[in-house]
Amino acid sequence: MKITEIHVYAHDLPVVGGAYRMAMTEVSSLPTTLVKLVSDTGHVGWGETCPVGATYAEMHVGGARAALQAMGQGLIGCGVAPVVLHQRMDSLLNGHNYAKAAIDIAAHDLLGKALGVSVATLLGGALTTLVPSYYSTIVGDPDETARIAAQKAGEGYPRLQIKVGGRAVAQDVETVRKVWERVRGTGVRLAVDGNRSLTTRDALTLSRDCPEIPFILEQPCNTVEELARIRQQVSHGIYMDETGTSLNTVITAAGTGLVDGFGMKVTRIGGLHPMRAFRDICAARSLPHTCDDSWGGDIIAAACTHIGATVQPKLMEGAWIAQSYIDGHYDSRNGVKIEGGHIRLPEGPGLGVVPDDGMFGAPVASFG
Repeated sequence: MKITEIHVYAHDLPVVGGAYRMAMTEVSSLPTTLVKLVSDTGHVGWGETCPVGATYAEMHVGGARAALQAMGQGLIGCGVAPVVLHQRMDSLLNGHNYAKAAIDIAAHDLLGKALGVSVATLLGGALTTLVPSYYSTIVGDPDETARIAAQKAGEGYPRLQIKVGGRAVAQDVETVRKVWERVRGTGVRLAVDGNRSLTTRDALTLSRDCPEIPFILEQPCNTVEELARIRQQVSHGIYMDETGTSLNTVITAAGTGLVDGFGMKVTRIGGLHPMRAFRDICAARSLPHTCDDSWGGDIIAAACTHIGATVQPKLMEGAWIAQSYIDGHYDSRNGVKIEGGHIRLPEGPGLGVVPDDGMFGAPVASFG
């Protein structure tokens, strides 16, 4: 099978319930980019990429669309097999994994539909049909954060991510302590996520002031070097998130014992093909990790759920999807949802989601 058409769509995803606040950014509406691939067999596949603003990571919506424009015509006639496709994309454009991920996801969806199997099957086989998710609080008032944490633990989320940073570290310590007071004994796991905003000093303070509270520190500092400086001094495990930008970085971090796990985004690393390799590296080192993304609608959510379903349950930290903050679905019948803190694996071939492309308007770019 070869690619005969590529269509790129722009779509806005307003944030429901007020702005989503992290240490270094605040967003109220996010522009997502969707890719539709058509093969010479007539099969169709969908992909998506949606950076959460322009400061969360080294990606932004304009960059995604420009990269797709740069690669588009050069992908016409390329096979949809992941190895072939990634080789062609890399020959056309250096880097820009988050744009390449949209093509990769669409190719997996198309290939699954053509073969009559799910994307999870293409990725090695599902180990569960009910993938654990996790809830992420925003940077906010300590008491309100604790209230929400208790509510979400009661709803069945097995893991909570508590956002910190961008303010005095004393407020972060207060937040973590109040959350623990409310969720202690529920069995819920905690991740305290600095989104790379903390100085090494504040990361050490946060850990040392909460020695009795079991949590992992997720990307507390901005660089790999800062993580290495605090590694032997903190009382808690460290997970790498934003700085895990490539398989090379992952291999180095895992091989040197720099981290105890990862928060990994499908689009950051380039799509489902490299995510499969990432999953297997973590399995070899028994490193827990997430399979999620920064934002997006049903396409991203389905991709995260399919790869998440193939991870050993003991290593699966959850698939975060933006469904709680989005009004509506691309596919009204098969939209991906969180229920009881878990996501049911979509049924059917490919991603199991068929968007109503009429809701996206005319393509912003087409090739073929």
